[in-house]
Amino acid sequence: MKRLYLLYALVFFSCSNKNDRVIVVNIKNDLSVDRMFETVEVDVSHLNLDDKYLVVGSALKDEKITSQLVDNNLDGQMDVLLFQPQIPGNVEKVFYIKYSNAPQLQKTHCYSRFVPERTDDYAWENNRVAFRTFGPTAQKMIEENIKGGTLTSGIDAWLKRVEYPIINKWYKKHLSGEASYHTDNGEGLDNFHVGKSRGIGGIAIKTKESYATSKNFIDWKTIANGPIRTSFELTYDNWEADGKIISEKKIISLDYGQNLSKFSIKLEGVKTISTGITLHKKEGEITANLNSGWVSYWEPHDGSALGMGIVTNVKNVNGVDEYISNEKDKSNLFLELNRSYNGLFSYYAGFGWKKSGQFDSKDEWNNYLEQFAQCLESPLQVSIIAQNKQL
Repeated sequence: MKRLYLLYALVFFSCSNKNDRVIVVNIKNDLSVDRMFETVEVDVSHLNLDDKYLVVGSALKDEKITSQLVDNNLDGQMDVLLFQPQIPGNVEKVFYIKYSNAPQLQKTHCYSRFVPERTDDYAWENNRVAFRTFGPTAQKMIEENIKGGTLTSGIDAWLKRVEYPIINKWYKKHLSGEASYHTDNGEGLDNFHVGKSRGIGGIAIKTKESYATSKNFIDWKTIANGPIRTSFELTYDNWEADGKIISEKKIISLDYGQNLSKFSIKLEGVKTISTGITLHKKEGEITANLNSGWVSYWEPHDGSALGMGIVTNVKNVNGVDEYISNEKDKSNLFLELNRSYNGLFSYYAGFGWKKSGQFDSKDEWNNYLEQFAQCLESPLQVSIIAQNKQL
């Protein structure tokens, strides 16, 4: 969902005996829906954390809550503290943040990495879904007619149906010949075809005749892995659309408990972009709710069903296009976007697989997208109610 910021210097941490000092925050849910996996971001970039850690707890029960510090710009200084407060509908709760001398022992549910042993994929996952996209070696193999390459900037989906991490396990077994990740051995499988399509959330630029796209990414940076979020940066070679040279860099993140990855794209050379969902064999059902800021495609998929979707802030929406082509992998459902308030193109894209047990029908999937959109438009209200307080 939408990430929230407490834009305070939090200077109380610089006082003496700072390990005994806390900040107390109130978090309010104005919607009637329960907010269970919505990430709150607290700006800690002004703090000199040194070797200290921050912990989050419930002020009511004095229970520690899973949190994660992230260095977004990789300068060695932590920028944000993440946590996911569970706030029922129309309820507000109080939490504290304080120093700790040791990190919390937490599992890395949200994970991504570059995969050089499988050509040069970049793959990411959380407890619900997994994705990958493709690098320059895979592109070069296609261009040089070498078997095993992939040429696309589309986003591939790995259909997992277990909550534990599978990326490293699937790659290891597949490459060793022990088991193929194209076969479901109880954990899910890779049976999603991306090809030259946009997959789930790849971008394109509408031209006079069709859509132009970039090729594979040329560089990558892993920003964070942890219990709440994985994030990374991909850079693409300059590409052309209607005679305009386009530069593209994107930051992708995926939070715990969510089916949608967040895409924040820095793109120069155009005023609008389109993000797409592949229509595969064009056997599915399209739903679009532009008043809420989302599009959906629910299709039969290899004996089961698959829902794909894109959600953005309503102010970003510029239109929708069901683009049908006779060329293989070129039929996509496009959502055209304006730039966000921060100058980036921003949206969320992901999927729900019926066989995972998460969504049983098109209506359940569309309801998920609608609620996600509502939370994006009406974020949790966060306020400081006490500073420099001693427990």
